[in-house]
Amino acid sequence: MKVLEFHELPVEDRFNLSFEGTFAPEAGLDHTLDPLLQALESCAGDWMPNVVKGRRRRKYSRAAFWKAVEEARDEHGVMVGLHRTKWPALDMTLQLWFPPHPPKLDFYVSLQPLSFFANAERSRGIVELVREWASRHLVTHAMTSSLAEDQLSGAPYYGRDERTARRDGFDKIYEVGWLNVFGPKLMESVGRERMLSTPAYKMEELPNGTILLVTRPTPTDFASDEARVAQARIQVHLRPELDEAIVLRTLRERSAALVPVEPRFHPDVAPLLLGVVDQVLLGERQRKIAELNAYQPPEPEEWRPASSALPCDVEDPDFVLDQYRQLAQGLVAALRTPVPSFFDLTPGTLTDLDLYFWREDFPRRYRREVIDEHTAPAVGAYLGSVLVRRLGGQWIPRKKLEESQVRVGNRVWLPFLRARRYMHSCQTLLDYSLTQLFLEAERQRS
Repeated sequence: MKVLEFHELPVEDRFNLSFEGTFAPEAGLDHTLDPLLQALESCAGDWMPNVVKGRRRRKYSRAAFWKAVEEARDEHGVMVGLHRTKWPALDMTLQLWFPPHPPKLDFYVSLQPLSFFANAERSRGIVELVREWASRHLVTHAMTSSLAEDQLSGAPYYGRDERTARRDGFDKIYEVGWLNVFGPKLMESVGRERMLSTPAYKMEELPNGTILLVTRPTPTDFASDEARVAQARIQVHLRPELDEAIVLRTLRERSAALVPVEPRFHPDVAPLLLGVVDQVLLGERQRKIAELNAYQPPEPEEWRPASSALPCDVEDPDFVLDQYRQLAQGLVAALRTPVPSFFDLTPGTLTDLDLYFWREDFPRRYRREVIDEHTAPAVGAYLGSVLVRRLGGQWIPRKKLEESQVRVGNRVWLPFLRARRYMHSCQTLLDYSLTQLFLEAERQRS
């Protein structure tokens, strides 16, 4: 049963919910979880999970859920996944920890796209769901946010080292999301009277003493100035030692980082740079686009006039050309899984190759001797093969590999030299992209 996977979808902002609470192990799992499932089924509406996963995936039902719990349970606890096969995409995890660990009940929800909750009725459904969950089990802390906001705010560590953050958790109010639930310790740290007087869109004390706070009607306008002003006012009210002007300035800087920037990339490397942008954290993407809009790759220098071409100096050209073919085929064989289009020998496959090496951080992760002795020669042979096949080029083999040339029109090109420069670093993968050299050779062919 195939579910919607985030990595297979166009990258958009996501709605995230973290719900961390406790439960009474002696009460039994059915007593603990059935009310939570009932609330989910009643409130989720058109984002209700339709797949449950323990060891394997099943169509959601109560019986399937309990089968998944049975499969996933061990002496430490239970972890069950809930997903969807249709839009919107959902990745939801229920996790229980059993004694001797402190008993914990956690829900983590990610839903793409965030814009799904621009609908006020859906947003009210989320509030009602969290209210039901928080009323059934004592909550340590719960908060919603967007993926981009998490990345910009430094969640979940908020400037702490990982070890400290895991030890202390959300031990004070580092951040206020669209929807928040504050447990007894957080309420005690703020003071019940102060917390209940918070200037929020919605503030409610639940029967078990926890506090539900909502900042706005929906979560989707979190980066608007009105929302930032409300968020800053709430954060400073809950933590009066903070300076409201500084908090608001920080929040506005985050919003500025999310203002869309239109890509205006150099045309020779535009597809490659779009791929680079896709690998950047969502919260940093617009800044990266602005940076790459100013980027101008150097003009290719790995060529000479055909009149100055070095003559073939090998005794058996056919044997050497066969070696080039084997090098290119070896690269095809090595990369056929991560780069399926590689068999095609087209300009598009050169962009795929550029992006593959950049995404893998290849020049930094692999030993220099392996790159220089194996990868760079194979890349040069492949680049030369594309020049030959797609532009009608002709190899001029040389004893020294980097002097080997491909004649295209009134120029000869040096694919092995280009490949050596290209494989020096991640920056040189952009500066000496294979795609750019091919496009320049194509323009100069006549």
